[in-house]
Amino acid sequence: MSIGSRLYGAALALSLCLPVAAHGAEVAKQQAPTPLSAYELYRIYGDKTWTWNTGGGRFSDDGRRFVAWSNDKGKPSFAEGRWVVDDLGQLCMRATWTNAEGAARASTCFGHRKIGNTIYQRRQPDGKWYVFRHESVLPDDEFRKLVPMDTVSAKASEVKQILLSQQVARKGG
Repeated sequence: MSIGSRLYGAALALSLCLPVAAHGAEVAKQQAPTPLSAYELYRIYGDKTWTWNTGGGRFSDDGRRFVAWSNDKGKPSFAEGRWVVDDLGQLCMRATWTNAEGAARASTCFGHRKIGNTIYQRRQPDGKWYVFRHESVLPDDEFRKLVPMDTVSAKASEVKQILLSQQVARKGG
């Protein structure tokens, strides 16, 4: 085989492979997860309540106020603070949590990525990714636990009053 025919064969093979490689790169690019924008996150969480098995959190539009309550293992607590979103797909709840032992500031963040119309979520920094919302929303998607009505503020206020009255009683006041 002459060098010319080998070069022609190599050029032919390369010309056949390049479109396949370019197509593969395009498919991979389309399937790469991309962070949700702050606007997308605001539309998902803004003025919604995220219901949890042990309580819930309210993402108020007014001043981006965050209020939550929890009763984990019989230990009631409440939170007051703010919620923020960014263009890196992150939602953070920055609040002071108060229980019978006292109060502490905490920042809890969740990352959000999408592939197509499916949204994935994980607790930051190193939680496991899971489907938050399928392209066609399923009954057990976490996304469904975000509801428009405020089912949290009254309960958080009640827990706050109970804990404050217990603190006053312990101080003898």
